[in-house]
Amino acid sequence: MQLFLVGINHNTASVDIREKIAFSEEELIPALKSLKDSLALEEIAILSTCNRTEIYVISETSESESIKYWLANLKKIEYNKIRDSFYVKSSSEVANHALKVASGLDSLILGESQVLGQFKNCFHVAGLAGTLGRELKNFSQIIFRGAKAIRSQTKIGENSVSLGSLTVTIAEKLFAQLSTCRVMLVGAGEIAQLVGKHLKSAGISQFTIANRSKTRGDELAKLLGGRSISIDTANAELLRTDILVASTSSSLPVIGKGSVESALKNQKHKPILMVDLAIPRDIEPETGELGDIYLYSLDDFQKIIDKNLNIKEKAASDAREIVAFYANQYKPQEAISESSKILRDFRNAHNLIKDEEVLKAIANLNKGDEPREVIIQLANQLTNKIMHEPTVKIKNALDWNNQTLIEATVELYGLGKKDE
Repeated sequence: MQLFLVGINHNTASVDIREKIAFSEEELIPALKSLKDSLALEEIAILSTCNRTEIYVISETSESESIKYWLANLKKIEYNKIRDSFYVKSSSEVANHALKVASGLDSLILGESQVLGQFKNCFHVAGLAGTLGRELKNFSQIIFRGAKAIRSQTKIGENSVSLGSLTVTIAEKLFAQLSTCRVMLVGAGEIAQLVGKHLKSAGISQFTIANRSKTRGDELAKLLGGRSISIDTANAELLRTDILVASTSSSLPVIGKGSVESALKNQKHKPILMVDLAIPRDIEPETGELGDIYLYSLDDFQKIIDKNLNIKEKAASDAREIVAFYANQYKPQEAISESSKILRDFRNAHNLIKDEEVLKAIANLNKGDEPREVIIQLANQLTNKIMHEPTVKIKNALDWNNQTLIEATVELYGLGKKDE
């Protein structure tokens, strides 16, 4: 069995291609089942966000070319048009790449935290689809551990530039007084919530949420102190909008150029800031050609972020050692006897705890912490982590009078023996 991935991201493909390749939440399970059946693959997980689509696979042989053709065929795209946008990684390359993705090191916005939740969800959905097995479970757990270590042991997540903060920055340059602006959020998902919170923190109080699900729209409207409307009336609401942020999962544009033109005439050509954070795009690209319309897409945000990459270069450099460490933790789970597996897993679990704490101790020493305090902390952390799971199990055994487990514990740890 071997692990490999096939993907595209913001570094290899334009937004035009990314939006054609992207999967909505509803499409993921059918796609996973279709791919597994079509190519007889062992295990599959698909990570699909606004900036990347990656397919993680366990298979006897590399089927990367077949997956590319399958994806092009599924999305009804001519293969030659997307062929150069793909990247393929295998073995340890996959672990190295996934750690960077999950920790935000490979994100459009360096250090952004959303992607870890998206990464976890992709394996959760694979489990629901029946395409997640032992190999990818093992792989995903190592990636989650590593991403958590990177974010806790470096400053990669501090003072992050986010989609929300960038939207506020652009709005502040366009409008003299943000507090008087009227905002319409098209979509009520996680991105809309995050951007909405940033805009509210900047002093904006007038929010309209346009969403297909009234319940979800009402929830976000309540959170932001605004009102909700049906997404079908979003174009009509443009008459009362200064800032529009769109982030739905619609396969077709929600905001049309014609409706925007009408709104501009009725608003006497007051400017409208339009931010399209959706893949596929929610706003017809031609809308940006209109005077008084300031349209920003994810690719435009990329250009802004590129000018500020040095902000987190030091943190990214610090993370390389941690990435390498966790990438080396992944080893294919070959079919071995159950007894050997238990022994190996027992040793590996404790070695991983040890290695993680040693890594933290070295990092603390490099920061100039007092060596004596570092050693004490290392000993305490090792003891606590190694004792935690057995302590919980022993307590449960005592509470439920599980004599078998109690006796096994006494034998295993040599408890209650008198001094000879």
